Amino acid sequence: MHHNFIAGEWLAGADAAANINPSDTRDIVGQYARASQAQARTAVAAAAAAQPRWAALTPMQRSEALDHIGSELLARQGELADLLAREEGKALPDAAGEVLRAAHIFKFFAGEALRVGGELLGSTRANMTVEISREPVGVVTIITPWNFPLAIPAWKIAPALAYGNAVVFKPAELVPGCAWALAEIISRAGLPTGTFNLVMGRGRELGGVLLEDPGVQAITFTGSESTGRKVAQSAVGRPGAMAKFQLEMGGKNPLVVLDDADIEQAVACAINGAFYSTGQRCTASSRLIVTDAIHDRFVAGMVDAMKNLVVGDARAPGTVIGPVVDQSQLEQDLRYIGLGTQEGAKLASGGNAMEQWNGQPGFYLQPALFTETTPAMTINREEIFGPVASVIRVKDADEALKVANDTPFGLSAGVVTQSLKNAARFKRELQAGMVMVNAPTAGVDPHVPFGGRKGSSHGPREQGRYAAEFFTTVKTAYVNP
Repeated sequence: MHHNFIAGEWLAGADAAANINPSDTRDIVGQYARASQAQARTAVAAAAAAQPRWAALTPMQRSEALDHIGSELLARQGELADLLAREEGKALPDAAGEVLRAAHIFKFFAGEALRVGGELLGSTRANMTVEISREPVGVVTIITPWNFPLAIPAWKIAPALAYGNAVVFKPAELVPGCAWALAEIISRAGLPTGTFNLVMGRGRELGGVLLEDPGVQAITFTGSESTGRKVAQSAVGRPGAMAKFQLEMGGKNPLVVLDDADIEQAVACAINGAFYSTGQRCTASSRLIVTDAIHDRFVAGMVDAMKNLVVGDARAPGTVIGPVVDQSQLEQDLRYIGLGTQEGAKLASGGNAMEQWNGQPGFYLQPALFTETTPAMTINREEIFGPVASVIRVKDADEALKVANDTPFGLSAGVVTQSLKNAARFKRELQAGMVMVNAPTAGVDPHVPFGGRKGSSHGPREQGRYAAEFFTTVKTAYVNP
């Protein structure tokens, strides 16, 4: 049994749930405790009591703790990648890359803990000086999704701790294994008791406490748009002080392929962006917007390349596409594939569920490519969150840009072109927080800001030095000697 970590102790929960391997549903990864509401309140209280002690430590002490966490992640990369692939279904090479990314994030913020700066300004008044400094925001509730069960927790927990905050961490119920492993590493990093807390379980059971408890000063959330709106409502609807909140809520990301694109490069970008990690990325290229002159060659290249996308057990050698995460997600993906066909799109490749792989029952789905789609189709409007991509044929670059921006989301976007002029235009005019030129829409370095526009994001950016905007509060002090 894997317990919650609350106030420095490993505690059994109200009940427990089995963690099931989506590559082989007969395989139980482990039993993981579900915290009660009372335990969630205890976690918040413990964090509130510990936060001043953690903030009072020297920057070097916080840096060394984070560096220790990053080093252990690196040392255990193979073991943790195997766990990640087993519980979430991400192909083992991608899982290993995610562990590496999580380690690099902790290492980066170990450095940032030493670089919290400020300003010293002259005043408009004689003999007066002005000091501007950053302070911890306080207790931070961290709520993460299942698709990146190590990287997303890392890029929230690491800056929260680096800047002197205390943490109450609730991972997605589908992936408690990676969260527990990360918590176990953090529990041995020398933090004051209560600084970091892990509460596992259902969001509908714990969400009210973690969002509304007055002991929480900030909430950072990654997940669906509908849940994100509820988080925002809870944060601003509290009696008394509102909570600071940060939301990452998904995307419907375009990859534009222009007439002058290198076909091989365009296909490689689309295959990676649309289908790797089983398409379960908020930055996935779900809309492939292709100009007329290159359309047919691009589609032929995609169909040919998709023949090499080996679907199988996430930990099996040679697997490129692992299973989707669970039965509910598989049913959602199949529903959208059915809607695409009903609305007149042509299924050019894949889209079939596979009940087994080598005798193993699992949630397997062949990546699907639709052609002859229009921007108004449901599959081009709503986030599917699976290995499903649509090709939209457009006349020229002007129409491509218009279609790319015709979405309520604005997380990531890409363009494939050999023209510097086109690249400059699309970088400038694509309505997205991140723009990729001749690269997949998915994939961001750990030291640069992550986030979007419109319905994709709200609040300051995550990752990199920009993380300080959310995890600290600014104080202005006037000094009259």
